[in-house]
Amino acid sequence: MEGKDKIKILILDDEKQFTEELSGFFVDSNFDSFEANTAAEGKKILTSHAIDLLILDVRLPGVNGLDILKEVKNDYPFMEVIIISAHGDMDTVIKAMRLGAFDYLRKPFRFLDIQIAIERTQKYLQMQRRLKQMEEKNSLISKSLEEKIDRQFIGVSPKILEVFDQALAAANYPDANVLITGESGTGKENIARIIHYSGIRKDHIFGAVNSSAITETLLESEFFGHKKGSFTGAITDKMGFFELCNGGTLFLDEIADMPLNLQAKILRASEEKVVTRVGDTAQIRTNFRIISATNHDINKRVEKKKFRLDLLHRLNTLHIHIPALRERPEDIKPLLTHFVDVFATKFNKPSLRVSTEVFDLLMKYDFPGNVRELKNLAERAIILCKGNTLGANDFPVAPKIKTPPADEVDSVNLKNNEVRLIQKALKKANYNQQAAANALGIHRDALSRKIKKYAIATLDPGC
Repeated sequence: MEGKDKIKILILDDEKQFTEELSGFFVDSNFDSFEANTAAEGKKILTSHAIDLLILDVRLPGVNGLDILKEVKNDYPFMEVIIISAHGDMDTVIKAMRLGAFDYLRKPFRFLDIQIAIERTQKYLQMQRRLKQMEEKNSLISKSLEEKIDRQFIGVSPKILEVFDQALAAANYPDANVLITGESGTGKENIARIIHYSGIRKDHIFGAVNSSAITETLLESEFFGHKKGSFTGAITDKMGFFELCNGGTLFLDEIADMPLNLQAKILRASEEKVVTRVGDTAQIRTNFRIISATNHDINKRVEKKKFRLDLLHRLNTLHIHIPALRERPEDIKPLLTHFVDVFATKFNKPSLRVSTEVFDLLMKYDFPGNVRELKNLAERAIILCKGNTLGANDFPVAPKIKTPPADEVDSVNLKNNEVRLIQKALKKANYNQQAAANALGIHRDALSRKIKKYAIATLDPGC
């Protein structure tokens, strides 16, 4: 283990020679060790370092080691404590165990005995599990890049490998705008961050903006900034997103929902790389790159005159499409394995395993929420799991229903086919009626009338 992945150990014993010898052994055994010969020294180290394991002499001058144990377990409940003593007082040992000590060793002991005791602790097991997870989680990005973007990119399928290759290619062209498309939950912002942090703009700001979350009255001020006094509430000069991302990347999520009146200004700013703050006349040069994302069919938005074609051409220099999870089922197992490892560690359930029936079940599921839904399912399962094995009952999902072959469908009965198409659209849209209506190419009011006419269920039967 290296650096921050080492177990940090505090040795609290009044015998300086003992703490020095034991500390020397831990250095050779690849642990980080700290020494303290008084309770005050020990408390100071505990407050300034993230100690994983305390080796505590039960008899210290002027203080009862059991009192220290009680205080430590109260203040640091996840810290492991191994009690040591030169006296074989079984009452003290029993009290120590009841107060939360993990193990007890009687002096003198072999250094091998203390190492074996450490390797039995939960902290050690968690660390080993985390290291194994790093080796086996099928992450496509390096550990250093993963730390920068604070998330993982897991997958083994040819489709996701192609997406990753496209992202690395885009990173090599720092001035080219990128449009990322894909359903909600596929990880579009993840790809945007990989592009930014893999290129020469990585040392500058990555600014993520949800284009649909900002009120229309504030849009221009948020993007271009404003001058003090330009409107009520403008009490100071303010930089906009374009200025803040000078040298870096501006990530525009949900770009298809951007109001038309702002689109022309975004187009001009992206072409000229010059902005003017609201209420000001001075022009400000800024060198930014735009990465945008949408879960809509943006070409249809253009056809309906809800998105400017010239802006689409400007943003779509490079296009990366992320396939839905159901289109790359090979990624379900490595993703679930990774999420289970993450949440098992987070919730202190390191011995959990996943039964094969879970993978079989999830391979038959459509995942309308994609990777985000799988992550939430894993978290929920681990929180509610009673034993050490996650089974199919811990993942309440409805398997996808196979569509009958064309020759088995009643192609003549109009009503039956209409009902079937509406049910299919509702299911695919996760029972969102507006989305289902859009997919069917009809108005939502028309869909509502048909649902009422045919008494079609509007809730997921699995809920």
